[in-house]
Amino acid sequence: MFFSGNSWRQSFSGNKATVPELISSSVMENNENESQIANFYKGRSVFITGATGFMGKVLVEKLLRSCSEVKNIYVLLRTKKGLNARSRLDELLNAKIFEKIRDENPKALNKIIAIQGDITLNGLGISESDLDLLTNDVSIVFHSAATVKFDEPLKTSVEFNVIGTRRLVEICHKMPKLVALIHVSTAYANCNRSEIDELLYSPPVSPQKIVDAVDWMDDDSINALTPKLLGDRPNTYTYTKALAESLLVDECGSLPVAIVRPSIVTASWREPLRGWVDNINGPTGLILASGKGVLRTMLFNSKACADLIPVDTVINLMISVAWYTATQQPNSIMVYNCTSGQHNKITWGDIERIAFPLLLQYPSTQIFRYPGGNFKESRIINDICCFFDHMVPAYFFDTLMALTGRKKMMVRLYEKLHRATSALEWFTTREWKFSANNVLMLIDQLKGADKETFHFDIRDLHWPTYWEDYVLGSRKYILKEDNSTLPKARSNLRRMYIMHKLIGFLVIYGIWHRFLLRTHVARRLWLFMTSLVMRLFNILPAILNI
Repeated sequence: MFFSGNSWRQSFSGNKATVPELISSSVMENNENESQIANFYKGRSVFITGATGFMGKVLVEKLLRSCSEVKNIYVLLRTKKGLNARSRLDELLNAKIFEKIRDENPKALNKIIAIQGDITLNGLGISESDLDLLTNDVSIVFHSAATVKFDEPLKTSVEFNVIGTRRLVEICHKMPKLVALIHVSTAYANCNRSEIDELLYSPPVSPQKIVDAVDWMDDDSINALTPKLLGDRPNTYTYTKALAESLLVDECGSLPVAIVRPSIVTASWREPLRGWVDNINGPTGLILASGKGVLRTMLFNSKACADLIPVDTVINLMISVAWYTATQQPNSIMVYNCTSGQHNKITWGDIERIAFPLLLQYPSTQIFRYPGGNFKESRIINDICCFFDHMVPAYFFDTLMALTGRKKMMVRLYEKLHRATSALEWFTTREWKFSANNVLMLIDQLKGADKETFHFDIRDLHWPTYWEDYVLGSRKYILKEDNSTLPKARSNLRRMYIMHKLIGFLVIYGIWHRFLLRTHVARRLWLFMTSLVMRLFNILPAILNI
């Protein structure tokens, strides 16, 4: 550190500080500004599965931006829709999320290296030359590849989530430089429990028995057996994620493994773009469907905790967990429940109260109906509303489409929507208590610049502000509607509001009119009410003069 003449003299006179104290103070200041985590990744290579997924994209971008001296980032990519690994990597790097890096440090993108492979193939389908490259260069592995479909057939889910994890572990055993293997699970892997600690729970059946069963049984037999195997778990996703955790315990040996369990992963909170999201899973789909006026009713428990966690919070935790696992070398597999409920709770009722007005404040340019309706706590009432507020308008709309020679679509769309909301009901009508002591411990381990750069303390999140960013982000990044379109969208919303009220009036009038034609009592009641209103109008001036 350099001092000017005046500051040097002041150090001996006014402050009475000694030269060693000044040097020590300078070192401490540098340490405060220095990132221990970024230094850990310096010169090291990382291998990532699931890099093209929602979380994977954020992980790659964050490593490049905040751990800029990372050596290489290898990403496993399979051929898809006729695109090979190289083409899919180009597609990945053209995503909006990498815009800042493309503008400020485009050369950093050269550190991302595509590895042709497939998690469903033996040895991950990696060539010998690429395998040699990985085993000799990689020291940190993030495993986030998985099928997250709730209704996936058990055989497919086992292939991706269980056997895929085994194949990765086999490769990790060949990596002499490996210092951290971070496995991404889900907080709902053990959703058959109401209280979930940061522990590894034993599944009712060993992973190997399930692997053997799906290997020799035909699809029909497996599908028939699936409900019995799932037991008190709602779907194959949570079931196979639990099996994968158990398999890690059985087969990791001395590998430096840690497990991160995020709850419901939602749009970004702080970085790289506020409200960024690239899929319509979970709450994002609910936002879009409600904003379009399509979703008008759904079953939920208004008092139950909606355990949401922003994607950048999860990624910062994962990066920090790898650092902690490598530098502190815990004696056993540590589990991190990346959840919000115990530290910054928001309920499903809060979401309805906060988010719905935002859908009217920031409407979409194209809507099916004026947004309305609400969530229901009674299954019977919800089913009735689904019929009258979803299916009846859908059939009416499709009939009009058929009469005008256009494609029918709304009934099919609502059938798909009902399957999605039905799959979510398990999570919107129940509540879990997740302990997160390891996450809190790790927050305390971060020092200096790392507290801000790799921030994952959910206690700092302000939900109303976050939901505003979330609604705007869904509009911008999913619907591709820039904020400049808001005046036009609001004008259209006003027209839809008038139409909504007019149609409602016509429906009520039609029902009442039909009722009038059928009953003498109703006609007399109508005449009485009309006469009463006229009398009130006649005496109103006299009342006002008094």
